[in-house]
Amino acid sequence: MTSAVPVLRSTAQIPFRRATLWESGYPTIAGRIPMTDIRPSVPDAAYAPSAFSGEIVPFTVTAFREGHDLLGVHLRLTSPSGEESVHRLSPRNDGFDRWTVLVAPIEQGTWRFRYEAFADDFATWQHAAYLKIEAGVDTALMRETGAELFELAADESDRPEPERELLRTSAARLRDPSVTDAEALAVVAAPALSHAFAQRPATSLVTVTEERELLVERERAGVGAWYEFFPRSEGARRKRNGAVVSGTFVTAAERLPAVAQMGFDVVYLPPIHPIGRTNRKGPNNTLVAGPEDPGSPWAIGAAEGGHDTVHPDLGTLEDFRSFVDAAREQGLEVALDLALQASPDHPWVTEHPEWFTTLADGSIAFAENPPKKYQDIYPINFDNDPEGIGAEVLRIVRHWVAQGVSIFRVDNPHTKPLQFWEWLIATVNAESPDVVFLAEAFTRPSPLKRLAQAGFQQSYSYFTWRNTKEEIEEFFTWVSDETADFMRPNLFVNTPDILTEYLQYGGRPAYKVRVALAATGGASYGVYAGYELVENVARPGSEENIDNEKYEYKFRDWNAGNSLAPYLTRLNEIRHAHPALRQLRNIRFHRSEDSAIVAYSKHIAAELSESGAADTVIVIANVDPYSTRESIVHIDPTVWGFAPGESFEVEDLITGATWTWAEHNYVRLDAFVEPVHILAVKGTS
Repeated sequence: MTSAVPVLRSTAQIPFRRATLWESGYPTIAGRIPMTDIRPSVPDAAYAPSAFSGEIVPFTVTAFREGHDLLGVHLRLTSPSGEESVHRLSPRNDGFDRWTVLVAPIEQGTWRFRYEAFADDFATWQHAAYLKIEAGVDTALMRETGAELFELAADESDRPEPERELLRTSAARLRDPSVTDAEALAVVAAPALSHAFAQRPATSLVTVTEERELLVERERAGVGAWYEFFPRSEGARRKRNGAVVSGTFVTAAERLPAVAQMGFDVVYLPPIHPIGRTNRKGPNNTLVAGPEDPGSPWAIGAAEGGHDTVHPDLGTLEDFRSFVDAAREQGLEVALDLALQASPDHPWVTEHPEWFTTLADGSIAFAENPPKKYQDIYPINFDNDPEGIGAEVLRIVRHWVAQGVSIFRVDNPHTKPLQFWEWLIATVNAESPDVVFLAEAFTRPSPLKRLAQAGFQQSYSYFTWRNTKEEIEEFFTWVSDETADFMRPNLFVNTPDILTEYLQYGGRPAYKVRVALAATGGASYGVYAGYELVENVARPGSEENIDNEKYEYKFRDWNAGNSLAPYLTRLNEIRHAHPALRQLRNIRFHRSEDSAIVAYSKHIAAELSESGAADTVIVIANVDPYSTRESIVHIDPTVWGFAPGESFEVEDLITGATWTWAEHNYVRLDAFVEPVHILAVKGTS
């Protein structure tokens, strides 16, 4: 690692002088200074917590001791390259003995950390000395105790000589009978002494926790704006007889500059493999497909090949590699769908029938997600030949990694064994640490969280169905704190399968609100093509688009005059310009007096920012897409270091308007004009 690449950014980094450990002849669970509730952590301690490069991670621990003597806590971090650093934690002063420090690890790999609590002898003496000398109680004793403490510290060879001289001089002044108690108080409160002991504490009773691990993955594992589209629709055209000629990787590549211009980071492709013909679905999931119907890309496999093959309508494997290269030239990564299932025509069905579930009548079970049925898909049975299936899937993933794919969106991972994913992801990441797996796991909380613990770098989430103020606050509080040490949500606002009622009936205002919340509330979010055109007509009785692109080609006019593309572009510009929005754990909610107005802020302190400048953004959103809402919004500016009651300037990054704000501010948000304020705070510390 070169010195030009920072190992970490931190709010406090100091050297640490190890003191003698207190030891007992009787084995105890608690150390001399008890420390509990260590974070970052995972509920199942067998798994390690994780972060992405540059993520601001709160390291916290509960530490306390008997009596009234003061203590301190250090975090000792060792980077993957072996560089060690020590960071002083600050007490939260919330009555729960919680201590914290914010650190932003940069280097990718496994970090090791432990906490070291100690009796802070200087802070204890300083507190007692100030009170007693001012009150005239035990003044001689307090002055002599301080002098001895200073002399001991001055004998430490690792202290700079000017600091050692300061300590000797201060000790002499405390012992000098000509120095009055009032003058001695000035020594007690001297900022230079406080600074010296803050940098190199006088410690005793040092207690150390066991060393733990933190996996730091590349930034894209936690940060990014995703755009999903079907290559077959891009460049598709109708012939005179009405038949459709599929788009190809070549024509799909022509869409990439527009996606990049909107500011997206990842282009995600549904399965690009041959599609089965048996039980092929027709338009709108009908059971009868015509000769021109392309079928669902998730019905993988035909005579032309399976998961390691590209659909011949799309081109060749070389064409796909050219598509990946074209995306890279536009600053885009390609994410590929990994759907472990097969059409009845997949080569696996004849070559490995044991990989499927055979029913009592001899037929193979097709996939179901009641009330949905997928007659064109056979799910995999992982129990009959787990080693064979594992080897095949590993081969497939390695194949696509070799073609330039570094991100996989995994279809329905919660329907496969957890231990399979743990093994696969660990194996792949051991070979290729930059490969990212996104879990499309719209499922119960337990499997959702366990998949993340087992290695998935990102996951779809319940955000899609969290629409009210209360639901949004609860959701973001959950993902930014409770699960943030191991689960990173990717806030997709829609998918080919999901068109929520909020979007169906809320129209353009709903589309603006949802994508603004996704782009500013989380670090990763995504949209499915057509979102910018406000495609909001649902198939009757379903939560998905009419004329679903899963089953047919889609013809769109990307130059439509009422497109939301400029709005998406502006949101991504704001995300790129404001690093606070590319963090997950830093969201803080503020109070509004209207039941439909959500208010939150995101802040990065200057010492934690890669640019060295502080960044603060306030988001005020009207989540009622049908009306104008007005409210007083109560902002707590102490969150980003301002004094209570201090006013500050804000700029609306959508409209360009500027205002002077303080703690209490009137807002009016018209759903049909601009339903969301995204405000940059000027002059934050």
